[in-house]
Amino acid sequence: MAAGTLHILLVEDDPAVAGMYKLKLEMDGYKVTVAGDGEDGLRIAREQKPQLIFLDVRLPKMDGMTVLEAMRGDDRTRHIPVLILSNYGEPPLIERGLRLGAREYLLKSETTPSGVAARARTYTGRGAVQDGKPGRGKTEPAETEPTKT
Repeated sequence: MAAGTLHILLVEDDPAVAGMYKLKLEMDGYKVTVAGDGEDGLRIAREQKPQLIFLDVRLPKMDGMTVLEAMRGDDRTRHIPVLILSNYGEPPLIERGLRLGAREYLLKSETTPSGVAARARTYTGRGAVQDGKPGRGKTEPAETEPTKT
């Protein structure tokens, strides 16, 4: 990884979805690693310690909530911001993800690749929003300014 290149881990089992988000993030200058299942996502997070993780909920081998819980219980990964990026927007699932330590819960149907890149800029300090206080539980389109907490 080149000096100054920020690393994002995208844990997503759908290759088309992963490719779409990965392309936009790479165009914005990020190094992106894709993990196709929860076990690989957790392993990569522990080994590579990315600056940000986008995490799907429904994953093979280990679901996203289990991955998030394991990350928050591990000193190597507890500090890494995790944004859930899911097709499932049921309130109990959103509440659980936020309670387990996700910074935001984004719905794929409302989050374009540009929206994902905007969230990445917020959490990595690139771009206009750099106060470290991005919104929690935001489920509206991600192109908007984050809600302050």
